[in-house]
Amino acid sequence: MDPLPGLTGFATALRAAGVGAGPDRVRAYLAAAAALGADDLGRLYWAGRLTLCGEPDDLPRYDDAFRAWFGGDSPKPPPRTARPTPRRSTIAALTGAQARAGGEPDAHPGASDAEVLRHRDVSGLTAAERAHLRELIALLRPEPPARPAARRRPDRRGPLDPDRVLRALLATGGEPVRLPRSRRGTRPRRVVLLIDVSGSMHPYADTLLRFAHAVARRSPAEVFTLGTRLTRLTRQLRGRDPEQALAAAARAVPDFAGGTRLGETLRVFLDRWGQRGVARRAVVVLFSDGWERGDPAALGEQVARLARLAHRVLWVNPHAGADGYAPVQSGIAAALPHVDRLLAGHSLAMLDELLREVRRA
Repeated sequence: MDPLPGLTGFATALRAAGVGAGPDRVRAYLAAAAALGADDLGRLYWAGRLTLCGEPDDLPRYDDAFRAWFGGDSPKPPPRTARPTPRRSTIAALTGAQARAGGEPDAHPGASDAEVLRHRDVSGLTAAERAHLRELIALLRPEPPARPAARRRPDRRGPLDPDRVLRALLATGGEPVRLPRSRRGTRPRRVVLLIDVSGSMHPYADTLLRFAHAVARRSPAEVFTLGTRLTRLTRQLRGRDPEQALAAAARAVPDFAGGTRLGETLRVFLDRWGQRGVARRAVVVLFSDGWERGDPAALGEQVARLARLAHRVLWVNPHAGADGYAPVQSGIAAALPHVDRLLAGHSLAMLDELLREVRRA
């Protein structure tokens, strides 16, 4: 004996009214009615409405069939309660500063946290802001610059491809049935990141290494740190997880937050890596504030040597974004004549600008 009498007949009447209540929906309806209880008309109504109706046009037909089959009016849906407006976690709330020092409200209360944080100097961020910044850096999708490839690829609008035209003529007995065209393809150009990890660059080192991890994970990039010695971090920063990659990089760098010998470490890089092909026709980005304990003239000589090998040389100085900045440091003053462009790297927005500059190269 059917424990839910009449429900199968109601589904048949519903199909006659134009509702596509197929066997699967009917089985789901019977299971829902058995679980909720067939003695309560309201529960029975909602069990059928949620399982037997498949589109908005079915709802009025379902209501008419329910009234005709079970009698009485269809149960009304419960009143909707207003959802509380979610409270936004702003940068001011994270830092505990709700107003300016003079008590004035923030001039841009509706600005998003990410947009505000993008333009903040990373050296002055709180712990909560640094955690948010790490999430934003992990979302970066750098695109490597392109360079012409040796191979050609088919292209309908390119110039005639002599080799393929000759092969096509040989295949057709000398008749020019079709004239293949092609143009030179492109391939990613290598990017080399040289990061100064001396004591003066310590407030920016974590952010720059996370930025290097985002670049090395998605492009043919090489990463080195400069201090009192040269350390290659390409293998450590190719890991998927940024925290594990940064931990491996920290273990590999023995001179973190130490002194600065840019000229000497740059000479070691060129002798061991750059001259052998890493820097040839690459976009080289040097992150440093320009403080040099060694001979500035030696640094200028090595940067000039690097410029002769590389496609472009970019110098990123976190202090270059400050008002009134002038490149008067001994190291950067000696190297600047051989650098294609000097950029600021004190914020995420400037690092994003650096990615665009690298891509344009």
